[in-house]
Amino acid sequence: MKKNIVITGAGIISAIGNCKESVLESLKKQKTGIEKIKILDTVHKDFPSGEVKMTDSQLKSSLEIPQTKLISRNALLGIYAAKEALLQAGINKENKNGKKIFFISGTTVGGMDLTEKFYKDFPQNTECLKQHDSGSCTDLTAEYFGIFDNVITISTACSSAANALILASRLIKAGKADIVVAGGAEALTKFHLNGFNSLMIIDKEICRPFDQNRAGLNLGEGAAYVVLETSESAKSRNASPLTYLVGGANTCDAFHQTASSPEGEGAYNAMKQALEEAGLSPWEIDYINAHGTGTPNNDESESQALKRIFSDQIPLFSSTKSLTGHTTSASGAIESVICILAMQNNFAPGNLGFETKMENFDFSPIKENTPKILKNVICNSFGFGGNDSSLIFSINPPKENAKDFVYNEEIKLETPVKVEINSEEELSKLKNFLKPAESRRLCKIMKTSLLTSLEALSKAGIQTPDAIITATTLGCWENSEKLLEQITFEGEEMLKPTLFMQSTHNTIGSNIAIKTGCKGYNITYTQGENSMKCAMEDAVLLLKSGMCKNVLIGLHDETTKKYRELTNQTNLPEIHSAAIIIKTAE
Repeated sequence: MKKNIVITGAGIISAIGNCKESVLESLKKQKTGIEKIKILDTVHKDFPSGEVKMTDSQLKSSLEIPQTKLISRNALLGIYAAKEALLQAGINKENKNGKKIFFISGTTVGGMDLTEKFYKDFPQNTECLKQHDSGSCTDLTAEYFGIFDNVITISTACSSAANALILASRLIKAGKADIVVAGGAEALTKFHLNGFNSLMIIDKEICRPFDQNRAGLNLGEGAAYVVLETSESAKSRNASPLTYLVGGANTCDAFHQTASSPEGEGAYNAMKQALEEAGLSPWEIDYINAHGTGTPNNDESESQALKRIFSDQIPLFSSTKSLTGHTTSASGAIESVICILAMQNNFAPGNLGFETKMENFDFSPIKENTPKILKNVICNSFGFGGNDSSLIFSINPPKENAKDFVYNEEIKLETPVKVEINSEEELSKLKNFLKPAESRRLCKIMKTSLLTSLEALSKAGIQTPDAIITATTLGCWENSEKLLEQITFEGEEMLKPTLFMQSTHNTIGSNIAIKTGCKGYNITYTQGENSMKCAMEDAVLLLKSGMCKNVLIGLHDETTKKYRELTNQTNLPEIHSAAIIIKTAE
């Protein structure tokens, strides 16, 4: 029997509102929340950004958290949005009734706001490092409610939150969870504000997605979560469904660490697979909430993908990032809630700032809000490393021809290969796979992760894996530390773009995808010491549902002398990379 996934609660905090009602009001008025920076302590106050209009102190007061408690802005935003979602769904400690409730959050910056605030004081005030990694922020958010049986963090840059919803749906269908609260949170930090600025893709005016004269993105911040469960579960609780999640897919462009392919391969595959799962034809889509960052590369690439999918019958589409700013890891969830609000109120949100049609395209986004009954909506989220995800929401249950996700416990698995390295000395073997010029461009963890992965694939006789799953706690910490050093002691100008490009957690998995040509499922888990457990469980989920035949799993982490000393963990290895092949038994 098919399990239909419904959303019974939603919560949001963003630059255009601190709840669904205020966000809806801003959407209807096309009122942007992008303005000069007021809260973040940065020299770039003039950069238009979508800040949440609440200080940390105000957030703590609203959530009844003591002002003296050290807690990252990321976690505060997450708690605020999740609280609204749970309240609407009618879920709390008193009525849990033995249900398995999971919490899945997408974030990349984690507690970076605290790390950069106290970095100049190290080795004093190192308590903040306990909240630095992404998983710790998710843990803090979950602990506030005290109802979750499992906590999972996904870090795939700008597709993180969308991937959280995809995983939530699969876990429920596989019977691993009864209810999942899924979404993402991201606080604006000097780290990624300056990182994006080093790539020269920040617009100094309000961004203009899909406009011929677009000049880049505006960063934003916020959080959003939705409550997912089966329609049967909702009915048993007398909960009212807001919408159905009928399709979702994650793919990899396998093209470049930060840029999308000219033909939009990853975006095309994500939308195509999501449509196939939903059993919908392209012509049944009423509206697309596009990723639409306003950068020359993204909007060109996404437009190519739209053209490939929809031909000359492209539905209404727009980007809402000129209202909220680009909320990076949280964007998939924030824009999912925007889609739900639009569906409930029968209008397609306009693309603020659009004036001139892009060259080489005979279609353009809707400029103004457009009244329309939205039966089926696509929400796109595309991240660094070509990590591309698409979600499809519908006011109706999935069609009869929709693909069913069937988890088969009887499928046998085997792990034929494991490769592990714990020192830089072993990197000499990388010359068997890479030219010296290629190797020189990679940081240490990128080299070790690539070497173990390529060796494992070679031993297994696999050239291109079906899927790549990465587990890490700190990700590319060495580059992050170097960038923090520059920002703290040299200032926020003339930063090296390579450091930022090779600092996001999913850079590891995307680099492996680029080298192996893997355009399939690609995800990164950052749940501290449970990261590998999350990765293994997801691999089993994929294999036992028949979604793939083999999975490359990697556990990759690094530390620096400074990090080990500051955290009093001198026993931590400088580098550790392990790659495992798991596949269905023949």
